[in-house]
Amino acid sequence: MTVFRGCIDLHSGQVKQIVGGTLDTSSLKTNFVSNLPPSHFAQLYKDNNVLGTHVICLGPGNEEAATEALATWPGKLQVGGGITHENAGKWIERGADKVIVTSYLFPDAKFSWERLEAIKKAAGGKENLVIDLSCRRKGDKWFVAMDRWQRITDMEVNEETISQLEEHCAEFLIHAADVEGLCKGIDEDLVTALGKWCSIPTTYAGGAKSVDDLKLVDELSMGKVDLTYGSALDIFGGDLVKFEDVVAWNKTKGQ
Repeated sequence: MTVFRGCIDLHSGQVKQIVGGTLDTSSLKTNFVSNLPPSHFAQLYKDNNVLGTHVICLGPGNEEAATEALATWPGKLQVGGGITHENAGKWIERGADKVIVTSYLFPDAKFSWERLEAIKKAAGGKENLVIDLSCRRKGDKWFVAMDRWQRITDMEVNEETISQLEEHCAEFLIHAADVEGLCKGIDEDLVTALGKWCSIPTTYAGGAKSVDDLKLVDELSMGKVDLTYGSALDIFGGDLVKFEDVVAWNKTKGQ
């Protein structure tokens, strides 16, 4: 069954919503900047039991803000952005439920099994690890994108790679970077494919614009993929989706 999963995106220490394909400083497009601290949003998710919420550090300068969010709901929030074998254990100690890794696994944009083993060990085992396979579309295929979604790696997101990686992590997080932040609809083809390929918990993010997208993802993925809302959500300045409505959906699903 598909449920709503929360996010707290941090950029320069502030909670923001950013258009995914623009995340380099020269052409950054921002949908929302909050004057409220990260702890406010963490408390909101805690009060409404929105499990599996991820805190993402977009670039440097977010360590203090992320730590503040984790301290608000210890052992329940996932953290990603700049995670390596050197700091994964520290984030778990600071109260992260799991660490989320992308770019570290792709030195020179090429996937490294050696690095996957290293970070799995540093995090304390695969049960503490989420692999972020955020991707961009090339024709009818998807390839993992790294470095703030600007560099395309050599890894295609397909049934084979999903099957191989499932042995080494607890969950997947997948941003569709091409539609992230645009509020123009989800990548239905990708969600459908993930429903066929994934057998561990998987969260999709990108383009969600209506509370009805929860039902759509539930149907397309056969209930196997969860959905994150960002810029469309009223708590992030959006006017398309009410937070209370997505929380109500979760309650009907027993969460």
